[in-house]
Amino acid sequence: MGGSSSTGRGKQQLRAMTPVEEVDVSAVRYASPLLQSPHLTGFSLRAFVWLLESPLLGGLVTSMLKSQNKMTQVEVVLLGDDRDPVDRVHEALQCLPPYDPPAHFTAEANPQFLYWKIRDFAHAYRSGITTPSVVAEHVIACVQEWTNKKPPMPMVININADDLRKQAEASTRRFEQGSPISILDGIFVAIKDDIDCVPYPSNSGTTFYDQIRTVEKDAVCVGQLRKCGAILFGKANMHELGCGTTGNNANYGTSRNPHSIDRYTGGSSSGPAAIVSSGLCPVAIGTDSGGSVRIPSSLCGIVGLKTTYGRTDMTGVICDCGTVEVVSPLVASVEDAMLVYSVMAGPRPMDKFTLSPSPLCVPYLASPDNHNTLGSVKIGKYTEWFHDVSDPAISNTCEDALNLLCTTFGCRIEERILPEIEEMRTAHIVSVVSESLCSLNPHYSKGKTEYTLDTRTILAIFSSFTSADYLACQRIRRRIMHYYMEAFKKVDVIATPTTGMTAPKIPPSALKLGESNFFVLAYLMRFTIAGNLLGLPAITVPVGHDKQGLPIGLQLIGRPWGEASLLRLASAVEELCLKKRNCPSVFYDILKA
Repeated sequence: MGGSSSTGRGKQQLRAMTPVEEVDVSAVRYASPLLQSPHLTGFSLRAFVWLLESPLLGGLVTSMLKSQNKMTQVEVVLLGDDRDPVDRVHEALQCLPPYDPPAHFTAEANPQFLYWKIRDFAHAYRSGITTPSVVAEHVIACVQEWTNKKPPMPMVININADDLRKQAEASTRRFEQGSPISILDGIFVAIKDDIDCVPYPSNSGTTFYDQIRTVEKDAVCVGQLRKCGAILFGKANMHELGCGTTGNNANYGTSRNPHSIDRYTGGSSSGPAAIVSSGLCPVAIGTDSGGSVRIPSSLCGIVGLKTTYGRTDMTGVICDCGTVEVVSPLVASVEDAMLVYSVMAGPRPMDKFTLSPSPLCVPYLASPDNHNTLGSVKIGKYTEWFHDVSDPAISNTCEDALNLLCTTFGCRIEERILPEIEEMRTAHIVSVVSESLCSLNPHYSKGKTEYTLDTRTILAIFSSFTSADYLACQRIRRRIMHYYMEAFKKVDVIATPTTGMTAPKIPPSALKLGESNFFVLAYLMRFTIAGNLLGLPAITVPVGHDKQGLPIGLQLIGRPWGEASLLRLASAVEELCLKKRNCPSVFYDILKA
């Protein structure tokens, strides 16, 4: 890997990294990581966890595994993050193109139909076509049907039908009185199980966290949505503690991909992605510390926005992974991402003081010159990295979307080499697990045997990192940030496939005891970690399908605080690729009157 050198001391090889100013970026050659790890399920996984947790042998095994795997300028509208979220979402609504309602509110009557958007729900409510109470009954019935399938496919692990009906009745009365709170009034929103939402416990996918941590009030992001009239209909399933990228959960059952029910949704925000993809609601809220919003969004064919670190308030999230995690929306469309983002954005006071975020703004998509501004956009692409995927159809489909952007709007693609990608992966792993374990430490030992086997595998390996490892990785983090900021001097965004593979199959043996598969983990996280390690905003947009009909997502990574630019470009990608998207095989038309 360019940018490093080795010196020998006997048999030990000490690695000294060249100062970033002296790295010859043009000489860097991307090398796909050689992964060595057993794929384990069932009894073999149980035995492997016992080995990892063994005081005598665990350190030797984790050491071996770690050694083998090396670990534009645009027209915008300022919203002001100190303003009331109702006012912010109203301002964001004015930035969207004029709304053209469908003639009939049934999926069958709309040939180009994919998903109902927030504005579709609002129009149906205001026009008296349906009510939030009617939709609530559809939602409750669909959740029960999905959960009672054989085998169970629970997208939601905790739902209170009485509370849901109460919220819907209040919203229905507001519409009857002609006084809805905002465009989000009556919009159903699912909340990931690691985000506090009254009256539900927050278990983070475990079976016991509610016994050691009580929920007394909404997380800040949930409170902002509730203030706008959103209907919060339950806690969505997730990979336990967020310690995985597939969404496997042996505690509550594993969420299934609506495009192919024998496939994973991706994780860790598995339930939120499945809920939105299946049409149960247009919005879900997840958390992203290594791609946990973007990975399942990509695999399930929806939009996932990861905000800049510090743009949203993390108060009320269970395992806040320090400097890498954000709370973000999974949505049916880019315009819905923009509306929900305008509500949720707003840093914690300490983040506002220490990070000095740029003013909160959204793109003015209603401008007649909106598309003309894209002609100056430069898109960075590291070709060798871009094509390091399990199936060429993934990178080729993403490349087609970029070329379509260029031919339609005049965008330009520029080659940008990004050194030390393998070092970035290691720095992210050490950072996220160290910060997560710091948050979990008071409860880790107490509940260790109650975690699922794959979670115990991850925690056993990750707990072997030292404080020296963490500090070394923060130095690498600064190096990687240098390379990206240098790239952003030349380009406006960096484009990659969102994942290195489409939705993997669910091994039947993994449903009961879980699964440990570092090959799948590596492919799913191949392109997402830069956004978390460096705190950069990123968005995934569906751009097509592979030969098996599985969704493919294109990821756009932006400068710090550059969400407005990402949303504008993502909107253009969505528009160009709309006809290449397919409705999932499992879909619920809950707006149908």
